[in-house]
Amino acid sequence: MATVIRLARYGAKKRPYYHIVVTDSRNARNSGNILDVVGKYDPMLARDNEKRVTLKIDEIKDWMAKGAKPSDRVYRFLANAGLVAKREIPNQTKKNQKSEKTLQKIKDKEEKLAKIAEEKANAEAAAKAAAEAPAAEPVEEAATQDANAATAE
Repeated sequence: MATVIRLARYGAKKRPYYHIVVTDSRNARNSGNILDVVGKYDPMLARDNEKRVTLKIDEIKDWMAKGAKPSDRVYRFLANAGLVAKREIPNQTKKNQKSEKTLQKIKDKEEKLAKIAEEKANAEAAAKAAAEAPAAEPVEEAATQDANAATAE
């Protein structure tokens, strides 16, 4: 007989309350044909409340030694209690990442923008140098004109 440790729903409409039960895997969730009640789970309580999940640890260990497999949700409860190792979170698929072609386009665009910015900076530097150069030339011309006038006299 394949036994499982899973949740069986109790409580009223819109007020769930679960028993953590050991049952045959072929039975329905709330068949009532359970082997043992090994804990309780009240999702209406706050996450940090101690009474949200109560486990009978000794009985759970006995059933797991006999081969009972916990459901996903019960496995999380047991992992939080330290009875089993936590499952690793699987890596996300690559669908959430950009394709190589898109990354190449982005890189090319960044390079193009950097080149344009560099050209603009060079043009500004050249314009600044050109603006300073004509201002320096009239001073030199004035000095040479004064020198020419002095020699002419």
